[in-house]
Amino acid sequence: MRRRSLLTAAAASAFAAGCSSSPGSSDSRHGRLTYGIWDVAQLPAMRRAAREFERTRPGVRVDVQLTPNGTYWTKLRTACTSGTAPDVFWMNGPNFGLYADAGQLLPLETEGGEAVLRPADYPADLVSLYRWNGVQYGAPKDFDTVGLWFNKELFDRAKVDYPDAGWTWQDLITNAQRLTDRRRGVHGIGVPVWAQENYYDSIAQAGGWVISEDRKRSGYRDPRTLEGLRLWVDMIHRYRAAPTLQQITDTDATQLFQSGRIAMVQDASYNAATYYADPELRAKVDVAPLARGRRRATVIHGLGNVVYARTPRPALARDFVRFLSGRRASQIQGKYGTAIPAFHGTQRAWVEGMPEFDLQVFLDAVDYAVPYPTSGNTAAWAHKEQQLLARAWSGDESLDGATTALAKAMDQLLDQEGRAGS
Repeated sequence: MRRRSLLTAAAASAFAAGCSSSPGSSDSRHGRLTYGIWDVAQLPAMRRAAREFERTRPGVRVDVQLTPNGTYWTKLRTACTSGTAPDVFWMNGPNFGLYADAGQLLPLETEGGEAVLRPADYPADLVSLYRWNGVQYGAPKDFDTVGLWFNKELFDRAKVDYPDAGWTWQDLITNAQRLTDRRRGVHGIGVPVWAQENYYDSIAQAGGWVISEDRKRSGYRDPRTLEGLRLWVDMIHRYRAAPTLQQITDTDATQLFQSGRIAMVQDASYNAATYYADPELRAKVDVAPLARGRRRATVIHGLGNVVYARTPRPALARDFVRFLSGRRASQIQGKYGTAIPAFHGTQRAWVEGMPEFDLQVFLDAVDYAVPYPTSGNTAAWAHKEQQLLARAWSGDESLDGATTALAKAMDQLLDQEGRAGS
């Protein structure tokens, strides 16, 4: 499951224009809280964390509410507007700016006796991801980086050495070609139009950029950004080592990898549990660091816990977020293995829970990770990004043509965003 699911541009605009909120009036630290999440795989861990919190708070009840990812954002947008959103809920980077800017989230203290989180307890990029106009609104819950998953059986058949930290882009290209066996219906690598798992990583590896630090300009005119994108377009059309866009749209890249029809796929740490759950696949696959371009890089992202601005129990909700993003709840999350806990020093259980995989790769990647690119209305330009880059992936348009159109559209959307926020 792709966790970077976005609001549509139209829905995002309507939400940002139509929301208003005010803080809850009650300051009770007793009663019932609701906690909104979207991943069924994480439901057991979240329920366990909620029960642990209840044990420390007699008279408190936490109702963990699961909404599937496909409808989570639509329902949350409606609930926030109507005043019925969960007291505490999951947030991701692409959607965060909309909710923070619309006043739908309560600030979280980072200093003093009432601090909900201590920034030094988490990777810095995750803390900054949930800060808006200098105010902290989200507490990091987990994080994910990206690795190169590979099928050892297919590598052995093709007599190709397994990937390691020394691989460069040229190694990736050369070996993807060697692993491609059209007679057997196998391609060396899958390259879907995935942002975090594919082209954001290669853009950073090439020394390019997606959005300027001031969130006012697109990076899709930069030659090095194009260099990072060209790796994947060439992998399909020049080197013929990857399925076409149509093939990988018909069957998701994760499914192609699980069925042995692609030998490699770049995928995030949150899918480790999916691969591990299949005993047959577990014995065949492993993960290595991403290949190096001009530099080594991967994108880091993570979910955050946030408090709804109109919760009737703001103090209790903040206490719950403090617990959820603290050491004990992070240890619970790591033990269940569905996500890497963000709290420093609590990740070993996640690594040791799937010993057949070299999951240390994902922890080591934090040292060379770059933040997930966002703005106040990420959804608007990310929609254009996916739409226009898909034309280059398919071969319907040149990469230069697609990125020129994308840079122009993105700059216009960022300008509108800036004027709306001024």
